[in-house]
Amino acid sequence: MHTEIQAVIFDLGGVLLNLAPERTREAFVALGLHHFEELFTVYKATPLFDQLETGHVRPEDFVSTLKKELPGDTADQQIVDAWNAMLLDFRLPALEYVQGLKAARPVFLFSNTNQIHYQYFQDAIRRETPFAHLDDLFHKAYYSHDIGFRKPDAGGYLRIIREQGLDPATTLFVDDNAQNIAGARAVGLQAHHFLSEERVETLLPSLLAGAV
Repeated sequence: MHTEIQAVIFDLGGVLLNLAPERTREAFVALGLHHFEELFTVYKATPLFDQLETGHVRPEDFVSTLKKELPGDTADQQIVDAWNAMLLDFRLPALEYVQGLKAARPVFLFSNTNQIHYQYFQDAIRRETPFAHLDDLFHKAYYSHDIGFRKPDAGGYLRIIREQGLDPATTLFVDDNAQNIAGARAVGLQAHHFLSEERVETLLPSLLAGAV
């Protein structure tokens, strides 16, 4: 029996924003950081990256730490640009769908991100889309570096559920990472593992109607 969805929590990267993590790896390799993959992958972050995404490392300290691994003439902005290289364009039809959905039911954003990326994509949405601020599309946006929890830690999901008074059984979480889906289901949320070929504006109507 299908349980009606009363609220939706969206992931950002890979769902509403196109990503290419390999571009960041390539950018750092081009700067001379040839062991970048040993420091970071999308699926298994080292403590430095984990701490950046939970707000326990300041952006300037993150940059200075990476700078020690790079040639001495590397500029801070080159490191920032390389770190942001993975962030591509927004999926405008998806954003427009979310905007419309907000009028019908509570919608939220929960993103594993960091202050450097946050500043970049908030600037990008103003450049690329009609929207002034990403947060305006949601009843509330939750960012890991702000709340101190990153997916799939239960603390992040529970923060949203409790703060918003949500019933997990009638709340849908949409994310492209299988570990994050498992974390959401562990706290009782309904969850959909978003695939690369899927698009929010065509998928969500069928999910909300109970067709999937």
